[in-house]
Amino acid sequence: MQTTNNQPGSRLRALGLLVLSMVASVLLAACDATTPTKEATPTAPAATPVAPTPTTAPAPTPTTSANSNFEPILFVHGNGDSSALWLTTVWRFESNGYPRDRLFALDYPNPSARDNDTLAQPNRSSTEEQRQQLSAKVNEILASTGSSKLILVAQSRGGNSVRNYLKNGGGAAKVDKAILAGTPNHGVPANLPASNEFSPQSTFLKDLNTGNEVVEGVSFMTIRSDSQDKYAQPGIVPTVGYDGPELKGAKNVVIPNLDHRETGFSPASFAQMYQFITGNVPTTLDITPEAAPKLSGLVTGYENSVPTNKGVAGVSFAVYELDPATGSRQGAAVYQATTTADGSWGSFTAKPTAYYEMVVQAPGQPIRHFFRSPFPRSTPYLPVRLYPDAAVAGKAVIQYTRPRGYVSNTRDKHSLDGKPVPGVKDGVPTDSSFRVELEGAERSIAAMLNGEKITARAIPGEVVYIEFTY
Repeated sequence: MQTTNNQPGSRLRALGLLVLSMVASVLLAACDATTPTKEATPTAPAATPVAPTPTTAPAPTPTTSANSNFEPILFVHGNGDSSALWLTTVWRFESNGYPRDRLFALDYPNPSARDNDTLAQPNRSSTEEQRQQLSAKVNEILASTGSSKLILVAQSRGGNSVRNYLKNGGGAAKVDKAILAGTPNHGVPANLPASNEFSPQSTFLKDLNTGNEVVEGVSFMTIRSDSQDKYAQPGIVPTVGYDGPELKGAKNVVIPNLDHRETGFSPASFAQMYQFITGNVPTTLDITPEAAPKLSGLVTGYENSVPTNKGVAGVSFAVYELDPATGSRQGAAVYQATTTADGSWGSFTAKPTAYYEMVVQAPGQPIRHFFRSPFPRSTPYLPVRLYPDAAVAGKAVIQYTRPRGYVSNTRDKHSLDGKPVPGVKDGVPTDSSFRVELEGAERSIAAMLNGEKITARAIPGEVVYIEFTY
């Protein structure tokens, strides 16, 4: 694997092979998927990057006529999240030969739960609303693919909506397998009122957990951490512990050292998903690059103190190719657009090894700059969310962020501008984003997380996102 900023490709290849070997040895010994088990699985090193290798040929994709042999997979995100978090998981499925036209990801318009599930709340969704939206998406996919059933893969709150759909929405007749990663199936370790859907005493969870915790006719697998999931901790709620995400009657997989989000988005979790779905161990945990990836997505908003997945129109969007060593722009914008009524910024063809800066300017809001690792494969799941980040005159506001996982001093290696990232805590990983204000003129700024390196620019008076993909 080739990397930039002097990151040794040979070391990453060795790590990938080691992780694949460790995971494969456990997967080959796994019990039948319909048999309730508790299985400990070695995990990948936290956030190990899998940068593209230019000389590697794209993974073979079955012909259209053969794609009917692959059940469609629908990925369902969690509370406050979006389809973008499934980006690397989808890429890994594609890299192992799963057809792109059989892989789908859902965006709930209002992804955050209500404080009280029975009372309307602006830009938040109820369990019933999510059940209906999931049902509509399943019907749409089955109609477009001609399949009789599909597979649901969900993370966190998304697993609750899956269970609700299967038990109370007629979904069992349309779903073959369900994979729930880090789902708080028995609530969270917080003293919440019974009206909150995450309370172990809520009517919602009591209904899902009364009788059989799995639904007859659907094969279930859960994935959880051994002890590092912040929503599965022994605490004031006696019914919640490290095993809170498990379900009686499911294949319950335990992967050590993963945080809450990594239960859904890590390489080790992908390996478990792939084997459960296909019956085979994946041939690679790396992401196989394409020659000319096509990227597209939406600019989405933030309303009434919560994020949404609804598009924002009239936003200026530009893309610049960068010098990976300095973060400086290499000429004029390679792509420019203004978002349409649905928030779409269009589509552009990227280089699989290139670093890009995406510049977003919404009327009346600060300019935002997004620096990310290269995009080795095509994706329609590349949104930009307009968080309410206030700019500071004379200072560069840096948002050091990792959407697909958290960061902890105890297990992660991190730096910003040559120093440890301020605000990162010890112990169980609980945070994915850290705001840092820097004084001085515009300059290059290097950031690192567990070997993944990004060089951005600190720009006074503007907001800079350094977003780690892996």
